[in-house]
Amino acid sequence: MLNAADPAGGGGNFSFLLILVLLFGFMYFVMIRPQQKRRREAADMQNSLAPGDEIVTIGGLHGTVTGIVDDQVALEIAPGVEVRFARPAIARVVQKAGEAIPEPDEAPPVADEPESPVTETHKQD
Repeated sequence: MLNAADPAGGGGNFSFLLILVLLFGFMYFVMIRPQQKRRREAADMQNSLAPGDEIVTIGGLHGTVTGIVDDQVALEIAPGVEVRFARPAIARVVQKAGEAIPEPDEAPPVADEPESPVTETHKQD
């Protein structure tokens, strides 16, 4: 009678292992792989920087790339003001050098006088 119960109890170890493998596979495709893709895209963007690119740093500072030396990027943040940042501190490129800024097709209509949501009320004594 004891031998009949052993095969049923042995399947629990296999199902536990299968659940662990499926959980790791799920975590890989949901968390690890997208993070690696974002890291790779950021490294490609930082390696493709060139003088004249308008960028934003991770701290929110806007500037124009004036030079690149090894792992440092020189930015002009105001006329005559130049600062150096590490390449990984560049969050995104706003405009590549030589690209024209697209102009809107139509200007938004301008209202003559906006209506105020406040109404005047007078209290009588």
